[in-house]
Amino acid sequence: MAQHIAQKLRLTVALLGTISRKDLAAAFRNVNPNTAFDLGRADKWLQGRAQPRQLSVYDDWSKVLKLEQPGAWIAESDLPGFTAAICARHGIERAELERRVGAQFEASSGHEERSLGLALAGTYACYSHALSPYYRGQLIRGSLSIETGPGARGLTAAYREVLPTGQLLVGGPVSPAKRGLYAFLKETGGDAHFFLCLFPQSRPGSVLGGYMCGTTIIGPEPQPSLTRILIVRLRDPVPEAWGGYLPPDGSIARDLASLGVTVEQPEAVDRQLAQFLAGDSDGSASQIPPAEFRAVLDVFDRHWLSHSG
Repeated sequence: MAQHIAQKLRLTVALLGTISRKDLAAAFRNVNPNTAFDLGRADKWLQGRAQPRQLSVYDDWSKVLKLEQPGAWIAESDLPGFTAAICARHGIERAELERRVGAQFEASSGHEERSLGLALAGTYACYSHALSPYYRGQLIRGSLSIETGPGARGLTAAYREVLPTGQLLVGGPVSPAKRGLYAFLKETGGDAHFFLCLFPQSRPGSVLGGYMCGTTIIGPEPQPSLTRILIVRLRDPVPEAWGGYLPPDGSIARDLASLGVTVEQPEAVDRQLAQFLAGDSDGSASQIPPAEFRAVLDVFDRHWLSHSG
């Protein structure tokens, strides 16, 4: 029964000094031009999500490593035994081989981060439900810029809204993950905070979407609020004066056309985007009325005070 295939492949990669999956596949082809080593499945094999089913792959693997043991031994051996065998065959210390594995993992992770950073970096037009009770039911337009940090290893975002009271600008780190894309945004010199929880980015990355959470900026009192948000990639920078509340009869498709994003069947697209942004709400941001929370607060404050001391 095959075991530890992902770890054995990583040890093989480190031993050979191969840089990419293609280099590893080339090493297999060098020993057998008709090898069953599948480049398309190599990622899954290296991640431990699958393993080669054809014994010929393991036979070719043994030839790649110049081992005396047959392919079946590679598949079934324990990890310490496999490591000892390839170290002895190639005259390399185990510690050095493990160091190479670690170095290659870091290089691979860095490459993936840089690739993702470049894929996300850019300027976006954002549409979400207005949080202010004075503009309930309307959409507000914002601009988002995502940039790579020093060495392309970090991502930062800046989100801007043009409000009647002035410009709101919040910024902070972007954290890509397998299950989502997250951004923690804070106003410099102010106390506004927003959190974006988005679907994971997909290629080619024309649009992002998910939720934005924050508190009202314009209103008699702050209200914790949640709204869906649509984030559309632009090819050109956003004009400085663009933004603010979209008129009640405004068209997102028409608004995007003014920014250089022209879509076919704009009326149908408007209906689709309106449905996405509304979700299961009443067409406005999801908010808890302050009076509703104060009523709950009053109950527990009275209980707490009556039992204190």
